[in-house]
Amino acid sequence: MASQFDSWESYFYPDTIDPLRGEGTLRNLFDERDAQVLARLEYGRTSGRATQIGNGEVDIPRTFDGAHLRAIHGHLFQDVYEWAGEYRTVNMSKGPGRGFGDVRTGEVDRYLSDVRQLVTSTDWANISRNDFIAAASTTFAYVNQAHPFREGNGRTSKVFMAHVAEQSPYRFDFARVSPEQWNAASSMSRPDMFSYAPEPASLVPVFAAVTVERNAADAGPDRTAAVRSALSASYPRSAAAATKHTPQQGTAARRGNASYRTDRGTGRE
Repeated sequence: MASQFDSWESYFYPDTIDPLRGEGTLRNLFDERDAQVLARLEYGRTSGRATQIGNGEVDIPRTFDGAHLRAIHGHLFQDVYEWAGEYRTVNMSKGPGRGFGDVRTGEVDRYLSDVRQLVTSTDWANISRNDFIAAASTTFAYVNQAHPFREGNGRTSKVFMAHVAEQSPYRFDFARVSPEQWNAASSMSRPDMFSYAPEPASLVPVFAAVTVERNAADAGPDRTAAVRSALSASYPRSAAAATKHTPQQGTAARRGNASYRTDRGTGRE
């Protein structure tokens, strides 16, 4: 895989690349050139695979590290991309400023190692709601900054966070916030230009909104509902559609808009 997808252009069908916008249609197992049709096909297949995860039909070890995220991504996107479950080979950013984890320096693995440390050092079973929100916000900020995959980071990370919440008295209902609110808060959590650590403060109100108690009537960890929530709140759209209604204020202004950039252009989540 690494030899085949080793540059920005290699992820796309050459005939679909718009050099001015830096966009194109990602190579896919449907051999579909229309990006909008691909988005619908992708959502349909990943929704079915997410249901399998939620039902416990697939064994995904809860190791809370890079291997855990790769297993989720690999299962969700196995019908769509040849590189499902593999780290991206190109660097990516979201607007001006600090890019996501640098694949050339091992920074992706460093962020995900930090994620594992954060998760395994937290007493999720006995945590208060406020502390749960703070811990979840910080954990997600590191996962988001790693941004390990060329496509599908949002959907994968929400399923991952649902697995984190399984250890606690709480669960997430991601549909309680709009994609615009989620994207804006995620963008604002990125580190400053020359810093390493993300800034999770912007994510706290978002996680406060999506955190609900796992009440006694729930049968087990309610995994299916949590995973369906993650997918329903993550319908894949173009970068322009995902951000055109998002105001940029204060710290958000220095983050720029939420369209993605790789080494040579933009992409979609």
